[in-house]
Amino acid sequence: MTQLPPPSPLGALRLEAASAQPLQEQVYQRIREAIAEGRLAPGERLPSTRSLAAQLNVARGTVDAAYGRLAGEGCVLGRGAAGTVVAPSLRPANLAPARVPAVAQPAAFTLPDDYLWPFRGGLPALDLFPRTLWASLTASAARRLDAQRFCYPDPRGLPELRAAIAAYLLVSRGIACDSAQVFVTAGYQAAQQLVVGLVAPPGAEVWLEDPGYRFARRALEAAQLRLAFIPVDAAGMDVVYARQHHPAAWLAVVTPGHQSPLGVALSAQRRQALLDWAQAGDAWVLEDDYDSEFHYVGRKPAALKSIDRHDRVFYAGSFSKTLFPGLRLGYLVAPAAWVEAATAACELCHRGHAQQEQAAVAAFMAGGHYARHLRRMRLRYAERSAALTRALQQEFGGSIELAAPEGGLTLLARLPGREPDTDLVLRARTQGLAPSALSAHAVQHEAGQGLLIGFTNVRPEQATEVASRLRQALQSGPSCGP
Repeated sequence: MTQLPPPSPLGALRLEAASAQPLQEQVYQRIREAIAEGRLAPGERLPSTRSLAAQLNVARGTVDAAYGRLAGEGCVLGRGAAGTVVAPSLRPANLAPARVPAVAQPAAFTLPDDYLWPFRGGLPALDLFPRTLWASLTASAARRLDAQRFCYPDPRGLPELRAAIAAYLLVSRGIACDSAQVFVTAGYQAAQQLVVGLVAPPGAEVWLEDPGYRFARRALEAAQLRLAFIPVDAAGMDVVYARQHHPAAWLAVVTPGHQSPLGVALSAQRRQALLDWAQAGDAWVLEDDYDSEFHYVGRKPAALKSIDRHDRVFYAGSFSKTLFPGLRLGYLVAPAAWVEAATAACELCHRGHAQQEQAAVAAFMAGGHYARHLRRMRLRYAERSAALTRALQQEFGGSIELAAPEGGLTLLARLPGREPDTDLVLRARTQGLAPSALSAHAVQHEAGQGLLIGFTNVRPEQATEVASRLRQALQSGPSCGP
């Protein structure tokens, strides 16, 4: 009797017609699994493509494609008339799926639940943004997208936006600059990163206000710079202290128009001393003019860049406070000597920013809408600041110290005799309020205790209610006052 050959390991191969996985992928996976598990040994012959296609009731091309993929991976070897065999030198163990290490998946980015709570600082009034006009300008910018604007944009920024920024700065801040000096950035932090990369190598010493902007400090630390924390008083950064204790710094990062977080302006004498230091020591200054557009009492302080006769100041601004932070657009005015290097740095770091958003901002500025929007915001902010100040004074009486802000987006409230401001913040959260603690902004030099209270998104008719909520949150603490 003639002995029959043993059945092929592929004889029981079954495909799932209802599966979302394509048939070609199923054939490939089944054969690969048979090889990996040792059911098809190295050197063993596979059925012909015609035979296997008939067995599986699929097109021969489906099997051809699967065999071709396996051959490309070195799993099988075609021998012409002798058919297709499992590669003789193949080690099946190498086909076992690699073990994926267990890695804790970071949580997807979402805004904190408290991001839009009353008293949140650093946010413009979201209810005052001209959404209908913005939607129209954005749609118009989309319709104007031609073939050139579907390609990579200028990494320095859209030319018409840079020109609009330069024109605005001349009128609003007294800064005379060419549009070639203007670089569009992804907000202030990107501007700071660009400046640091140009002028401050790792290990360089940098002056930083204390108390100061926490995100700036963290970014400078990440750049491996040595931070010199400079105290701040009623006249701004103490330049005399800085020059005495840290004369060899490469860069000073300052908020001269409206110090963050204390709200004071850098005095004229200290401004000149800062510029003299930069000129004498071949150092540089980064001016963060983050909310200069919002000044409510008297004339707003001049930009440091406007009196920079030796071109030592990098000037940074942002649309996060004037339009909305989700736009992620800001700008940097570089000294003329750094334009070429800054251009090269932008080309290496990124391929530009989204053109449609830039075009919308350019049209918003060129059409006069930006200036009108800022005027409206200043009026509304002055009203909201005054209303919330009155409401807090009515609730807390003499137990609260509030200075009417000359500018900016926050009130600084001091409550003498109470527990630490970090504890007061936790108490406020129980009533759905999100002030921040002044002490958390200081590193080496005490700024005292206080609450930084954002007022921009508290409408006048809401002021009494939210002030009462703060009072209720704090009333269980010591020394609650009347």
